[in-house]
Amino acid sequence: MNVSVHKYIVGSTAVEISDSIESALREGRLASGDRLPTVRALSRERHVSPATVASAYRSLRERGLLVAQGRRGTRISARPPLYTRARAPVPQSAVNLAAGNPDPALLPRLTPALQRLDPPPRLYAEELMLPKLLRLSRRGFERDGIPVDTLAVVGGALDGIERVLGSHLRRGDRVAVEDPAFSGVLDLLSGLGLVAEPVAIDDSGPLPAALETTLRLGVQALVVTPRAQNPTGAALEPARVRALRRVLRAFPEVLIIEDDHAGPVAGAPAYTLCDAGRARWAVVRSASKSLGPDLRLAVLSGDAVTVARVEGRQLLGIRWVSHLLQGLVVELWTERGMANHLKRAERIYTQRREALLAALGKHGIEARGRSGLNVWVPVPEEANIVSYLLECGWAVVAGERYRIETPPAIRITTATLEPSHARRLAADLARALAPSRRTSEV
Repeated sequence: MNVSVHKYIVGSTAVEISDSIESALREGRLASGDRLPTVRALSRERHVSPATVASAYRSLRERGLLVAQGRRGTRISARPPLYTRARAPVPQSAVNLAAGNPDPALLPRLTPALQRLDPPPRLYAEELMLPKLLRLSRRGFERDGIPVDTLAVVGGALDGIERVLGSHLRRGDRVAVEDPAFSGVLDLLSGLGLVAEPVAIDDSGPLPAALETTLRLGVQALVVTPRAQNPTGAALEPARVRALRRVLRAFPEVLIIEDDHAGPVAGAPAYTLCDAGRARWAVVRSASKSLGPDLRLAVLSGDAVTVARVEGRQLLGIRWVSHLLQGLVVELWTERGMANHLKRAERIYTQRREALLAALGKHGIEARGRSGLNVWVPVPEEANIVSYLLECGWAVVAGERYRIETPPAIRITTATLEPSHARRLAADLARALAPSRRTSEV
């Protein structure tokens, strides 16, 4: 038995054993990939029955914390859905290009809109969604050719995705996801006990042949980002949409979920794989990137059954998204000059992203970033590159948390990156990638 692992596992009941493993993982004493003792070995060590240990392991597997790998044993999941220690803070001397945040200077000021808010007290058993919010949302969906069967208001993009998945899927079901994919979606699937099946993508989104191959595995759902894909910046375009719809037509039972998290500041037009004739679908549009991450609100358009299930489950928990928050979003959306404000933000994000791509290109460095707030740069090895750039004063993210089968890369958030800084960053990255330097580190 691995002493460094088993010493953290204590207790004489299934609950106590599973709690001790969870605590060790949360506190960083156990890590992704650590192998746990076999059921028989741990039962002897703890003087309990094998059934007790098996029950503890099963509960952790169902919650996505453990994976059973046959002869390789039971191990801590590569993506345990558990809040562990906070990420290491970015040094004050470094430029933070790791967080994935929008530029605070390009977010609208909230004070004027808040001062205009003076809603009457809201009570139970009233309308859950502000009619004006629904009207504005419906208009936006229709303008972009997205079906508007029924709408729901949820607490952000991931909240909407979670509720849609929960309305149709069960633990163990397979979900097709972009590879690389937003780490939040991968963590969510793990937490729900769902299996992520990778679909290769390029700058125009999922590759049709790759999607068809994955759908034939028997997946129940597809989660796709139509534009500003995190981390690669991929964005759907008309020819790709037509090709993907042809593939999806052969799988009418598959649930489609689109995460349009960046909306009006995405840097690419909106296209959708969903149509009104599809049985199960949802498009989630968040206010976080355009109005601010603290505005935890998204509007979901979907088929009637899906939206009814989302609202039904919502009533059992949070019940509704605060009317104050809904009203604030309405005030911001209808504020004089807001359309121009959002267009300006989108233009600046595009300029900053393209400036880095151009600077990298001058050094012969391939990178992706068709839209959105990030640039994805393939690298031979992530940890050393991230470490070297931090020494140079740049905090970026290793791509491991986004990848399933995709080769190594780093993600650089360009939302606040000035063009002059982009040139210096590109030069530093070129030095990090220089063959002579990589050879000296081996």
